Amino acid sequence: MDMRQLQTLVAVADTGSFAAAARIVNLTASAVSQQIQALEGELGVVLFDRRTRPPRLNAKGEEVVRAARGVVRILTETRAAISGGRTAGVLKIGAIRTVSMQLVPLAFAAIRPAYPDLTFDLKVGMSEGLMADVAAGRLDAAVVAEHVGVPTGLIWRPVLTEPLVLAAPAGAEGRDAAALLSDLPFIRYETGVPLARQIETELSRMGVRPAGIAVTNTMPAIVGCVAAGLGVAVVPRIALLDVPLGLVRAVPFGDGAITRRLGLAERQVSARAEVLKALARALGDAVAPSPAELDPPV
Repeated sequence: MDMRQLQTLVAVADTGSFAAAARIVNLTASAVSQQIQALEGELGVVLFDRRTRPPRLNAKGEEVVRAARGVVRILTETRAAISGGRTAGVLKIGAIRTVSMQLVPLAFAAIRPAYPDLTFDLKVGMSEGLMADVAAGRLDAAVVAEHVGVPTGLIWRPVLTEPLVLAAPAGAEGRDAAALLSDLPFIRYETGVPLARQIETELSRMGVRPAGIAVTNTMPAIVGCVAAGLGVAVVPRIALLDVPLGLVRAVPFGDGAITRRLGLAERQVSARAEVLKALARALGDAVAPSPAELDPPV
């Protein structure tokens, strides 16, 4: 088993076929097939289901691919370190939607001068799926909300804590959260993520049963509904970063004590540890005040 075989295996997994992988690793399709067969012989296991066209990775193959990604990454960076080379390659980062529009790009820009040979690949998704991608080696790390079920082999490094606020349309001045929830229709965030449950729990604690007008599963859609004047919604303050001044007001929610923590999920052993530490610092430094005015408590 050598480095070239592992690189070829990863290329097949990423592209979905031997022919497409051949273009990535600069081999013929038959040479790719020979390398995979040689790898299977050395490991003593079949990695692909060849009854399908193109052949698909089986369960053992998926397991070997996860290990191969880590080995290739570590060997590549070790070679660079020994030779005095600079950190290079692609940093594959996942992020939940609310931090993907400004926070993560700002962090990328902040670490770019220290790692000029590094390029970035940003995937936007839900916390659970992104952490699964980190565990499988498809991502180096992911910016996700605090999560009770961090997969084995991963660590979750907190980078910032943000308050939840009641987002209200323009013209809603002079009323606190309870009054606004009573007076205006409610736009509900309905997903299986912890944040949605956290919002519902606090509304229940407040004894508030707002009259619903809309349900959606993305924060940008919720903020758009509020800006259009449909009603109010509970959102993380960071979700209002892109809202033009005057369209939405941010009103304290839950006495300002209801917060969401964001962090970086990464593997316990990572060849990208140095870069990820720099990224975590940059994420904490990148938080900017929201353009939406924060009403004082009434």
